[in-house]
Amino acid sequence: MRIAIMGSGGIGGYYGGRLAAAGEDVIFIARGANLAALRDAGLRVESKLGDISLPTVNATDDPAAVGAVELVIVATKAYGLDAAMQSMRPLVGAQTTVLPLLNGVDSAERLGAVLGMGPMVGGSCLLSSTRVAPGRVRHNTPGERLVFGELSGEITPRCQAIEATFKQAHINAELSPQIGVELWSKFVFYAAIAGSSCVSRGSSELLSGDADLRWMLLEAMREIERVARARGVALRATIVDDSMAQVDRLPPGSKPSMLVDLENGRPLELDAVCGSLVRMAAEAGVEVPVNRTLYAALKRYEHGAP
Repeated sequence: MRIAIMGSGGIGGYYGGRLAAAGEDVIFIARGANLAALRDAGLRVESKLGDISLPTVNATDDPAAVGAVELVIVATKAYGLDAAMQSMRPLVGAQTTVLPLLNGVDSAERLGAVLGMGPMVGGSCLLSSTRVAPGRVRHNTPGERLVFGELSGEITPRCQAIEATFKQAHINAELSPQIGVELWSKFVFYAAIAGSSCVSRGSSELLSGDADLRWMLLEAMREIERVARARGVALRATIVDDSMAQVDRLPPGSKPSMLVDLENGRPLELDAVCGSLVRMAAEAGVEVPVNRTLYAALKRYEHGAP
């Protein structure tokens, strides 16, 4: 399968590396020092599931030179999506599927507004993977899970082919008929822990171990659940308990990517995570005081260190 990786950082580098190692025709869309490293020395992925060393990879900063592909995996930061979707137009043809793997719940709709909804599927990945140096990615969690599916809930041949390609590359991929539920299930966990971690500057064990921070995290999760249900998303009844148990299982020192960006003075995916939730809550008539406070407290850091 001919696959373009739009955004070759931690997530794009990990999945692109696994697919390339399995023999798929993968093109990494990158820029700057990362592009130079990929061209000069290839890609290295460090992972407890098995390291990958690819001395040579196909990398470019010009999607127009690539042309239409069968699959585009979009793994940019959420704040870079608007620019990315304009530049990726040449990658999308009549037989192209676009799979966004970004934080947030509306990436497919945002992409579809520019590229058309026909190519879009929904997707979510559960793993921590970071680019630790140009051309070098470290997968931090013991496992990984990628879930995707048609926004309509249909099981289609194109998604079955993608699932088979992922599994051949030893990617823990699952084709879901309820991708909306999957996206919001992750959002309950990620939006709450990202906002709470950034405000407290605390890793997972601080949030789960301090009574006041644990209360804040739980209340943030409960608010997100109420917004989802107001929007007609049929989350399982135990979603908040399950999400808190997931926090409790994280290895000591675990940090969401938004906290890592904050600590390094980089822009934050704040609007796509906390901001979008506050807007959706207002549209649904749901009060979210904890999440609105988290959003307000972090706005001055949204574009990097002030």
